[in-house]
Amino acid sequence: MISYLNGRFVAKDDLRISPDDRGFLFGDGVYEVVCSYGGRLFKAREHMLRLKNSLHEMRIVVPDVDDLVNVGLELLERNGMESSFSTVYFQVTRGAAPRRHSFPDPGTPPTVYATVSPYHLPLEKWEDGVSAILHPDLRWARCDIKTFALVPNILANQKAAEAGAYEALLVRDGFVTEGTHTSFGAVFDGALWTHPLTQYLLPGITRSVVVGLCRELGIHVQEHAVPADRLREASELMLFATTIAVTPVVRLEGWTVGNGTPGPIARKLLAAFRRTANI
Repeated sequence: MISYLNGRFVAKDDLRISPDDRGFLFGDGVYEVVCSYGGRLFKAREHMLRLKNSLHEMRIVVPDVDDLVNVGLELLERNGMESSFSTVYFQVTRGAAPRRHSFPDPGTPPTVYATVSPYHLPLEKWEDGVSAILHPDLRWARCDIKTFALVPNILANQKAAEAGAYEALLVRDGFVTEGTHTSFGAVFDGALWTHPLTQYLLPGITRSVVVGLCRELGIHVQEHAVPADRLREASELMLFATTIAVTPVVRLEGWTVGNGTPGPIARKLLAAFRRTANI
């Protein structure tokens, strides 16, 4: 496997990153994951815009962020994955420097890493739906920054795994914000509700695609926070994310959502998404 590090394409097993890298020491960095459908990086521009915003908010300076799209395409070609389904992972840290909490000296170069992995469409999840649990949202107050310091997400997702569920829906002040690695939507009276964009959740690329598809399909969208105590009233629950597109939640906390099968709005949105992405 060939990966990319700081301007060089190198065999992944030969990569060397300093133990003084702030990503290793502090989780001081950001990331993006982009799906490649037969060599086409889906919504690459939107992912790069979000990466730029994360870098700006973290005050990490990286020139020519848009050039990473070409890095991703070259990685696909070098690994013989340009015609298959893959994911491209980009990660940027503040760089290597003596360990202290304040920023390193100006001019410290960031660490820029990218790699690719095979990806399989989650056909079974789309067909059958998934289960989820509820979990307190214990994350920091800047969830809009896509940092890879994800310990609260990891612990919550592990709780879901131990409960035999796919995802944990995070609840802050009585409202569902999002999942540990997904955006969230609920259907009430034929309208899709999803949390408005604030600092308490990530501006999901797939969420944005879905909101646009709803407008095209005539599905009313309410960008309102979903009260956790109203979830049983929803006719459908669903997750949105880069690697799962639109995936229905058919069981939550052990109870059945709707009739226990993917609902009509989720199916319609998934079909529209797949047409848009040509998958």
